[in-house]
Amino acid sequence: MTSSELWSQAEADRYDGEENEMSSAAVLGPTVDFLAELAGDGSALEFAIGTGRVGVPLRERGVPVAGIEFSEHMVAVLRRKTDEETLPVVIGDMASATVPGEFALVYLVYNTISNLLTQDEQVECFRNAARHLRPGGRFVIELGVPPLRLLPPGQIAVPFDVSEGHLGFDTFDLVEQILVSHHLTRDGDDGRYRRDASRHRYAWPAELDLMARIAGLALERRVADWDGSPFTHDSTKHISVWRKPA
Repeated sequence: MTSSELWSQAEADRYDGEENEMSSAAVLGPTVDFLAELAGDGSALEFAIGTGRVGVPLRERGVPVAGIEFSEHMVAVLRRKTDEETLPVVIGDMASATVPGEFALVYLVYNTISNLLTQDEQVECFRNAARHLRPGGRFVIELGVPPLRLLPPGQIAVPFDVSEGHLGFDTFDLVEQILVSHHLTRDGDDGRYRRDASRHRYAWPAELDLMARIAGLALERRVADWDGSPFTHDSTKHISVWRKPA
């Protein structure tokens, strides 16, 4: 059993509505361009495909896409957009579930590898990606850089959103490399807020490179965003590409 927390039906039903910015053309355009170029004339496999925010437009671009997803509720939302024949999905753990065939591209977007809460499971995720890749294929991860430089001594919380309808902050367990994202979201017009929280295991880029090496993959490219901007010491996230030997 994976350590990933299971999305409920209520969370799945409101996911797309609460992620409008991440579903915008400004975000999805460069994302799909980047992934389609790597896939080339091959097929792609998305780990933690969710509601198909990226997988559906990538399929519409002409790239054959399959997915693995832990939550049946998330897949039910995806099925409102496209059918199983067009975009097949296996229900299971992205660190161990398998999909038939070989892929030119396996990818994980929007911090989803952090849903695996142990280092061992994250290593197995890399190994699972390598098993699905054809020789010369790529594994891509989008992941935030842990914002630990924002923590003064004795502080464990960092805000990431303070807006009229949402308050968000992360708390950190620096020993276990676990962060908890806390959300207070305005729920309706009566002034009430809904509180949600999710746990994640953060990892540095160098740690991911070692996981890739264990899985037989080598770093090919690391950039700061889907537009290919350079990754620097001030980057808040990275897009990393590892390649399986041809």
